[in-house]
Amino acid sequence: MKKTIYCIGILCILLFVCIWGANIRVASSTGAQLFDTVEQIPHNKVGLVLGTSKYLGSGQLNYYFTYRIEAAAKLYHAGKIDFVVVSGDNSRENYNEPKDMEEALIERGVPKDHIYLDYAGLRTLDSVYRMKAIFNEEAFTIISQPFHNERAVFIANHLELQTVGFNAQDVTRKYGFKTLLREKFARVKVILDNLTNKKPKYLGPQILIGIGLKQEKVE
Repeated sequence: MKKTIYCIGILCILLFVCIWGANIRVASSTGAQLFDTVEQIPHNKVGLVLGTSKYLGSGQLNYYFTYRIEAAAKLYHAGKIDFVVVSGDNSRENYNEPKDMEEALIERGVPKDHIYLDYAGLRTLDSVYRMKAIFNEEAFTIISQPFHNERAVFIANHLELQTVGFNAQDVTRKYGFKTLLREKFARVKVILDNLTNKKPKYLGPQILIGIGLKQEKVE
């Protein structure tokens, strides 16, 4: 029994060290690339909005979604980005994050023909990787909450992409507790993904932003 308790204790310590180390590494290596104000952030041709559901399971509007859309629209109207890629999950027929984001951006005055939908952004890694592999963009602005931007920019740095993050308004700690808890483990996973050169689940044909007709859905 004592040996079992000892082994469990060692495993808990190792887990804590891994989580702490991953969090420090991600945060410390990306801080200079994140911006809170429109005035300070540099211009990029394209902004990438990372996906999340429009509504919570309870049916309540998801503030993460609302604040990301508001941030993207603010950047566009300030001339800090010229086009927007909305990247999210559309793995189920009745669930379409990119379409929801497109509609919300149009409601805020972003022209439809300046919005590109990435239906295969199943993970943050997929969304960032596909910006180069599918949209042929190596320099772009990532739009999400600060904790998410840190991880996304960390991924982009590993892929040798030139990115900055624009921090959307964050939610309260009470509202976002579960998300922030998951983020701790996600940062360990992202380092493992980098070490193994993890690739997206889906790729597809290349889409040139601002040139020709808008894309069709990637199956």
